[in-house]
Amino acid sequence: MIKPYVLPDLKQAQRRQKGETPIERTLFDIPEVLRTAGKGKTYFIRTYGCQANERDSETLRGILEAMAFTSIESMEDADVILLNTCAIRENAENKVFGEIGQIKRLKQTNPDLLFMVGGCMTQEEHVVNRILAKHPQVDVIFGTHNLHRIPQLMLQAYYSKERVVEVFSKEGEVYENLPVSRNSLSKAWVNIMYGCDKFCTYCIVPYTRGKERSRLPEDILCEVRELAYQGYQEVTLLGQNVNAYGKDLDLKVDFADLLAQVAQCGIPRVRFMTSHPWDFTDKMIEVMATQPTIMPFLHLPLQSGNDAVLKIMGRRYTADAYLDLVNRLRTRMPHLALSTDIIVGFPNETEEQFEDTLRILEKVRYDNVYSFIYSARESTPAAKMEDNVPQDVKEARLKRLNAVIGAHALEKAKAMVGQTVSVLVDGPSKKNPAIYSGYTDTNKLVNFVPTTAQTGQIVHVLIESARTWTLQGKQVAN
Repeated sequence: MIKPYVLPDLKQAQRRQKGETPIERTLFDIPEVLRTAGKGKTYFIRTYGCQANERDSETLRGILEAMAFTSIESMEDADVILLNTCAIRENAENKVFGEIGQIKRLKQTNPDLLFMVGGCMTQEEHVVNRILAKHPQVDVIFGTHNLHRIPQLMLQAYYSKERVVEVFSKEGEVYENLPVSRNSLSKAWVNIMYGCDKFCTYCIVPYTRGKERSRLPEDILCEVRELAYQGYQEVTLLGQNVNAYGKDLDLKVDFADLLAQVAQCGIPRVRFMTSHPWDFTDKMIEVMATQPTIMPFLHLPLQSGNDAVLKIMGRRYTADAYLDLVNRLRTRMPHLALSTDIIVGFPNETEEQFEDTLRILEKVRYDNVYSFIYSARESTPAAKMEDNVPQDVKEARLKRLNAVIGAHALEKAKAMVGQTVSVLVDGPSKKNPAIYSGYTDTNKLVNFVPTTAQTGQIVHVLIESARTWTLQGKQVAN
């Protein structure tokens, strides 16, 4: 008997109840019939969006490889294609639908191809309805809460030859027994929590990812120690808002406590993202400043430099409070590198309010900024507001903003010429194997001429020249 569709419900997804998050350790299972189903077959995964999606794709790869599938670089030759999608902006959504349209051709030439679409987009009702109405080439639709169910969904699709749709809309659990196949042998993403309870008015993430729910400290530390044993050089602790870690646990452990413990696990480089300014404490600043393995880099989203805009965004801080936090951070860590997110053209944003954002940029002088034109996300509160900033005004503001961003980034980069910096090596360039690349402790990309450098090593590089977003140099003795 074919199960009925389980469709997304954003009203259900926005509910929040008090109580500890369930920790599930036994729900994942691969049916016996599927444990060798992928033998001699290949899979292709394309990931859109943030680091959380990248980490989810590592789990999806782990599941498929546990079923004996082999990864392949070419979508054209794959037996299974999986798109792990992002819902944060309209542009990302359009790219996914373009890709879905292209895969129709592959399905026509290979009827046995299994095509799956999951991730944040499929947690949205209008997306699933569009796929159901217009894209019959999609065999399996699943959500962010259904990763552990992939084997069962594939089994149902294989045997029924019917489309399978299962998208849970709920607060969510924590699953601790899922396999993982990591992208890198030197850098690792480590989830410390999932979901978000901030409900910024423009953001769909609290609906697609569920409530804030923390992993237990012992599970996180066990994972990090195992990564250290395997020789990993860097871990990045992930959460939609890592500063809220532990608030759902009755353990009196906060993010600063966890960060201090992770810093002692033997990993040379520890990073984290993303931090909401509202929850950033002096205790966190002190841990960052006193633990040498925590990298002097912080992504701290601003979104707007105007208090009225911040208020209708639901950001819960003022521009002055944000600047005060930056000042406290830089007082304790003068060499701290900062990046941020900024949205231009939010509903009702005036020219004067946009200029307030430019003034914040001049004061902070970020190392990097991710800047975006506002686009409404269906079912968010901001989508009900009149989008009354003309598109040409939005584009002009973004151009002005990016000019300031670029000038500050170039200024920061040029200041590093002549310095010798530590670089974690990613490997040789695809365009020129004689040039290697990697990142500094402040997260700046360096292209350099190697002498003894190997992928995954931390080496010293003398910076000889600078461009806006990259540094150039040569390896020197450690």
